[in-house]
Amino acid sequence: MNHYETHYNLNKDKIIMIMVGLMVGLLVAALDNSIISTAMPKVINNLQGMEYYVWPFTSYMLSSTIAIILFGKLSDIYGRKLITILGIIIFVITSMMCGFSTNMFELILFRGLQGIGGGILISLPFILVGEIFSPKERGKYMGILASVFGISSVLGPILGGVITDTIGWRWVFFVNVPVGIAAVTILMYSLPNFKLEGVKKVIDYLGIITFTLALSGLFLALTLARDLNAYPMSEIIGLLIFSAVMFALFIWAEKRAVEPILPLKLFNNSIFTISSIENFLASALIFAGIIYVPLFAQEILGMSATNAGLIMIPMLISLTIASNIAGQIISRTGKYKKLAIAEFVITGIGIILLATLNVNSSPYALLAYSTILGLGSGMMYTVFTISVQNSFTLREIGIVTASMQFFRNVGSTVAIPVFGYIVNATLGSPAMVNLSQKQVLAISIQNVFLASIVLAFAGLVIAFFLKEISLNDESASQEMPSNTVDEAK
Repeated sequence: MNHYETHYNLNKDKIIMIMVGLMVGLLVAALDNSIISTAMPKVINNLQGMEYYVWPFTSYMLSSTIAIILFGKLSDIYGRKLITILGIIIFVITSMMCGFSTNMFELILFRGLQGIGGGILISLPFILVGEIFSPKERGKYMGILASVFGISSVLGPILGGVITDTIGWRWVFFVNVPVGIAAVTILMYSLPNFKLEGVKKVIDYLGIITFTLALSGLFLALTLARDLNAYPMSEIIGLLIFSAVMFALFIWAEKRAVEPILPLKLFNNSIFTISSIENFLASALIFAGIIYVPLFAQEILGMSATNAGLIMIPMLISLTIASNIAGQIISRTGKYKKLAIAEFVITGIGIILLATLNVNSSPYALLAYSTILGLGSGMMYTVFTISVQNSFTLREIGIVTASMQFFRNVGSTVAIPVFGYIVNATLGSPAMVNLSQKQVLAISIQNVFLASIVLAFAGLVIAFFLKEISLNDESASQEMPSNTVDEAK
């Protein structure tokens, strides 16, 4: 098979068009949260409701996390092209609705709807790459797609600030419209209509309902837990119990469903289970850097908000580079296990170094240590997606790929309030009464990184148990044996 040939007989020009369309669609979704984070202070000033500051983020994250699994499965039934284009259309329409919001309630509601499109757009492109290219070819294209996340993390805050300051916060949402239309136009022309044979058109309604309620309860509990002074512990515990009951009912429903939205048999495959856990841990680790590196820069080192943003750029660029390099290495060697181990070794070194920072540290140390964290974390997007795609047939590639993005989302969602609790507990500790406010905050952030070392070490140990199936040059649909799942156990 030559460099540009796939089992869909796509030529070089068509592949370029598909990749451009997928990257544009992925970019608008990946940019969204980083752009709005810069615009939110102006949004609050305009719409009022400071007490609801986190809810536009929470509603988006909840609906997008649900949509990742749900529409990954629906794309098996109704085709990748239809669901991908539907995702872009939903995202564009709901972006306009967000831009026309007149109060915080409307914005929270419309952001929840927008998250449905966002969830589709951050999972379907990776599924399509898994279908279009052979296992060995996937690496380089996965790396290219994954680099969009790094690019969006750098561009998002800058674009959000510029757009908000020049033409107003509403254009943070309106700008998605022409970009989304361009993506739809490109994909309508270039993207083949992939459909899987033998998939029953049966919707797992009970699974969808219990899954949605379980995640909703968990997300609400974690959101309320960020401020234990404002919400009684009984409410949080009640939501966690409700979530646990719904998860139990979801498992019961999936065992009986004809076409379950998350087939439990996937967890019989050790590669899938280990990759899910590793994605969860790796996502939590990178968010420790994304949240607390700029906070340390501003509050401990006394840097301006602009300079604190600039100090993040090397970390995010290193993340992008590492993702691409990992993809190239996998494509050339057909191996991924050593990269999985290397990811947590490098990430662990970065986290350990960050945990040594104190009030006397230099900005250059912060920049260097966070860049190392980015190098390790960047491999996550490529390594574990390819590992699971390679261990399943084309029939299951949609749901296993969507599941990897799902566990990344859950990892960051769970990590954020846990890290926040560590900071708040340290700030309120009686042992800190004789220290300055800056010293106490520095120790609080240090404790977050110390806790993260445990996550990095756990990820490293687990990586050694990742089984490796050599990647081949043929497409998954042609060469993946029907008993691959059993071999990977």
